[in-house]
Amino acid sequence: MERPMASLRELGERALIENLHGIVRPMPGAGVWDDAAVLDLQGTAVVCTDTVSVERHKPAGMTWEQFGWTAAAVSLSDIASMGARPVGVLVALQLDGDMDERDAYDLMSGMDQCAEFCGTYLVGGDTKPGHGSVTATVIGSTDGRPPLRRSGASPGDLVGVTGRLGSAAAGYHALMNGIDEEDATMSLLVPVPRVEEGSILLRSGAVTSCMDLSDGLAEAAHAICAASGVGMDIRKEFLPVEPHVDAIADRLGLDRDGLVMYWGGDYELLFTFDKRGLARLHGEGLDFSIVGTVIEGDAPCISDGDGRKVMDRGEY
Repeated sequence: MERPMASLRELGERALIENLHGIVRPMPGAGVWDDAAVLDLQGTAVVCTDTVSVERHKPAGMTWEQFGWTAAAVSLSDIASMGARPVGVLVALQLDGDMDERDAYDLMSGMDQCAEFCGTYLVGGDTKPGHGSVTATVIGSTDGRPPLRRSGASPGDLVGVTGRLGSAAAGYHALMNGIDEEDATMSLLVPVPRVEEGSILLRSGAVTSCMDLSDGLAEAAHAICAASGVGMDIRKEFLPVEPHVDAIADRLGLDRDGLVMYWGGDYELLFTFDKRGLARLHGEGLDFSIVGTVIEGDAPCISDGDGRKVMDRGEY
């Protein structure tokens, strides 16, 4: 007979950690339950950390498993934007003592599933009582290649973006308004770090700068322009958008361009590249669109039939 689930306060930290052993896949040779993880890094180490909170990042309708996936995806996406291969993930949990232990297990299962999808493992971490936040630190390796950075773009480069835009923003509004549009809501609830795409961009040798779109297209474009000391001319009609974005925007009376350019949550990659490397990128089978060019200047611009203006900053 199974014992009833307890709150984390009733369970205690030691029992929680012991029970997590049966949920998280052990990384061979990493010493995940030792005082520190042991990782074999090849070449330059790329390390990032990010925190998500229940209050800010768990909308109504998101499961604990999906919240855990997202907590890992945020940092794994940053690693992807550098073109790095994730080697391991460290997790710090601050969870309310009244939280049901089953929810904590679902959260960790979601993180482990995201790590597995990205070809890596959870290799250690810490748990403490708190108000509901998860910090994921990802260690990656570029296997001897220089990492992709936000700096490096030059006038004359082309601007590309992987995948499609606007789905996460449309998914948020669909979820908040009870609209059944699974493709959109899953883009929000289960964001996919573009680790494979980042690796392709790095291997191509053609990419001059890169950043993920978790904070939105406009924020990424502004960041690359600032770091590289350039401007961008992005053509609005070239932006790749899923049909359900238009459908949800029309139904709810939302600004479609705002969803596509100024909201966050899309974990695609914005990158610039030497046009001479175009054939190499296509040859790798990368799903991407050319959306503009790098120009002289200090900010990204958006162009359409009515002219060109500097992009606003993001809302997310």
